[in-house]
Amino acid sequence: MICSKWFFAGGLGMVMMSCGEVKQPAAAKDTVVAMKAKAVSCESNLPSRFAPGAAGAVAVAAGKTDPQHPGMVWIEGGTYRMGGDNGQAQPDEYPKHKVTVNGFWMDKTEVTNAQFAAFVKATGYITTAERKPDWEELKKDLPPGTPKPDESLLVPASLVFAPPSHAVPLDDYSQWWSWQQGASWRHPHGAGSDLKGKEHYPVVQVSWLDAIAYCRWAGKRLPTEAEWEYAARGGLKDNVYPWGNEAVNTGHQKGNFWEGHFPDKNTEADHFYFTAPVGSFSPNGYGLFDMAGNAWEWCADYYDNNYYKGSEGASNPKGPAKSYDPDEPFAKKRVIRGGSFLCNESYCTGYRVSRRMKTTEDSGLEHLGFRCVSGK
Repeated sequence: MICSKWFFAGGLGMVMMSCGEVKQPAAAKDTVVAMKAKAVSCESNLPSRFAPGAAGAVAVAAGKTDPQHPGMVWIEGGTYRMGGDNGQAQPDEYPKHKVTVNGFWMDKTEVTNAQFAAFVKATGYITTAERKPDWEELKKDLPPGTPKPDESLLVPASLVFAPPSHAVPLDDYSQWWSWQQGASWRHPHGAGSDLKGKEHYPVVQVSWLDAIAYCRWAGKRLPTEAEWEYAARGGLKDNVYPWGNEAVNTGHQKGNFWEGHFPDKNTEADHFYFTAPVGSFSPNGYGLFDMAGNAWEWCADYYDNNYYKGSEGASNPKGPAKSYDPDEPFAKKRVIRGGSFLCNESYCTGYRVSRRMKTTEDSGLEHLGFRCVSGK
């Protein structure tokens, strides 16, 4: 059902998120070739852009807190069945298999703008979106012989959600994504935006490389994919969502998703159009917020579409030794989880606990962030 194609759209490294069959937009649009712009789908993957945990407290019951791990909760280790739970599950979510993970501490929320700003202030770190793309690195994720784009395109930029004013075909993601120079974590909606009043919103427009740098500074790490799914399930067994099996649009508001007709009309039934402040909705059984919706979250693991086939009975799996996506065999991709404010039932069900997505390490998008974990 899903296909991905190179995208020509006025900027380098355009990463698209779309569901369903993806058409390649007109290559002649402004005659600008966006290298590395793999179309990403919530039925496929996310569009790509052009040190171990701290020691500390004695283990406590799952969901408990500890002063030595501020802002985190303890997730007691255990064994669970990892993988697809309903008919919406994709092939890479199977086979459902038994996995064991040791206990770990996990951030209650996604890393916020305020937390990331503290890291940048302390280190002077410059994120991927704020740097000029390095063609020598960029072409490693592209088919051999891909021509170098004009230097005018090799500028700091990132992808911004730009909703149309009317209904559009869902197989042309260029209708709602815009590659914008100046977009970054400081300017998540583009060069004219800022973070005023958004200190407690999740930081977005951060690459896997940026997330790793923050984790090292904080004395933490990114969760493995197995840890992330175990935590997202919140102690429930074989349920579709972090809250159980009740449909996402039934009952109380369960998270920050897209309500209405995607991508042109959001009814804002959850009171948010873009991301929401972290912790705006009820936590799961472990006391973790936004494990479904708001912003996609980076995991530590490489992505391999067939990885689950050899994972039955795995103990503390850390993912495959290298990345492989049959749609983009040259691209080095990492797993992302949890869905975002753009997900809904008609277009994207990324908020399912087993839903796997992937994108390249240098990708940055307006709906992609992360949270951290650490050991005992």
